[in-house]
Amino acid sequence: MTKTVFITGATAGFGKATAELFAESGYNLIITGRRKERLTALSDKLSKKYNIEVTPLCFDVRNNDEVVSAINSLTNKNIDILVNNAGLASGLNKIQDGLLDDWDKMIDTNVKGLLYVSKAIMPLMIKNKSGHIINIGSTAGKEVYMNGNVYCATKHAVNALSKAMRIELLEHGIKVSQVCPGAAETEFSEVRLHGDKEKAKRVYDGYEPMTAEDIASIIYYVGNLPKNLCVNDLVVTSLSQANSFYINRK
Repeated sequence: MTKTVFITGATAGFGKATAELFAESGYNLIITGRRKERLTALSDKLSKKYNIEVTPLCFDVRNNDEVVSAINSLTNKNIDILVNNAGLASGLNKIQDGLLDDWDKMIDTNVKGLLYVSKAIMPLMIKNKSGHIINIGSTAGKEVYMNGNVYCATKHAVNALSKAMRIELLEHGIKVSQVCPGAAETEFSEVRLHGDKEKAKRVYDGYEPMTAEDIASIIYYVGNLPKNLCVNDLVVTSLSQANSFYINRK
């Protein structure tokens, strides 16, 4: 039977690359995002190119009512892999200068959004006595860096929640993994810098960062290990990066 992967934040970056890789490998997809045009375009492209079933669900993970309604609307609720990818950073201010709107975006998306989607899908996996949840964390969830404060806090929360899920779903035979990327060149910095493309580009000057496709390959690997194996936590950076603090720029 063809497996189904549910991917949040699939309209760009890691989520889009992950959707493309699983589609290429013959998986059926449920892809979500807030940008309807991008979502529909990706759905049409992948279903035609790879002859798979793709279900686009346009909703905001920050709104639990939208999450529950969208997942309840599915006719096929056999979800084999959930990739909790939707997430963002917003702003680079010190805490004393922080903008509440930035804080709310990060906490509501990175923490509450992950919880809302997981809570809606976990009972389906428990009923089937199988499944795999892959949470996208960050090196920011392993250490704290200057001006990273609230973003780091949200990714530390993802780290803790991944451990909690692993413990609490153990008896149901459900795998839980966390993939923690370092710097990767996607829309991430542009979003964080509120659309400043020039400044965002300079974040990656002087070294070769990872790409969305690199991270997708890691997610795919984690999701395709033998049934008796589970990657609990995986941290990945480019060769130029040691951790959140040290990047070798030339």
